[in-house]
Amino acid sequence: MSTQTMLRIFWVIMMIAPLNTARADVITLYAAGSLKTVLGEILTEYKQQHDIAITSQFGPSGILREAIETGENVDIFVSANMSHPQTLAAQGWGEIVTLVTRNQLCALAQLEIELTTNNFLEKLLDKEIRIGTSTPKYDPSGDYAWEMFHKAEKTYQGSFKILSSKAQKLTGGPNSPKAPENQNQYAWTMQQNNVDVFLTYCTNAVLAQQELPELQIIQLPYNFAVGAEYGLIIRNGASDATKKLAMYMLSPEGQSIFHRHGFAAD
Repeated sequence: MSTQTMLRIFWVIMMIAPLNTARADVITLYAAGSLKTVLGEILTEYKQQHDIAITSQFGPSGILREAIETGENVDIFVSANMSHPQTLAAQGWGEIVTLVTRNQLCALAQLEIELTTNNFLEKLLDKEIRIGTSTPKYDPSGDYAWEMFHKAEKTYQGSFKILSSKAQKLTGGPNSPKAPENQNQYAWTMQQNNVDVFLTYCTNAVLAQQELPELQIIQLPYNFAVGAEYGLIIRNGASDATKKLAMYMLSPEGQSIFHRHGFAAD
């Protein structure tokens, strides 16, 4: 289902939902770390147009979901996958899970690694090549990397075991080391030179390369390509201001900001 179709469904449901007339003094948003830059711009634009304060926290979607489950006061949650908000919906925290944008998995590689789209699997299977990923279950980026490993298995038997065994889970976990303040997490991770190739979202790779220009960005081969779907959910009983913020993200204006940062609606 396209984002435009889901937007129409979301809009109809919002129109018939009971209104919450209480004014929200502050909207609290939790969102995937890969959305920090783009949502920073979206929230700035939105606050300039509306008299509302918004607090935000960004991090691995699975960890944020667990925080919501333990009672942290959140109004709107945007995950790097659909399953975390769907879990909250099943628990009754919210109802509608809406696709807000899409991303793709890319590879960041050190300058000296001669990695291309054409030799991608051959290089990754090389026992000398060190691979880094985010942490599955906590960070959807890690789950998407494992999905790519499964796709590789279909091309070369034994690939999944080799790739999943040697992949270092360096980001997105509860105890993963954090980059120094004001440094890009992925540029910093590659700068430590613990891995030769890091699998992450293409948008993350672009930000990392902006900070560390010598990094290479490699598109995955077509048969290994993995897309990421970002899901949005609003807390039951959230204010109308929260619903309007969600609508702004899904509006043509909000979607144009996503697109400018390398995300895609379709």
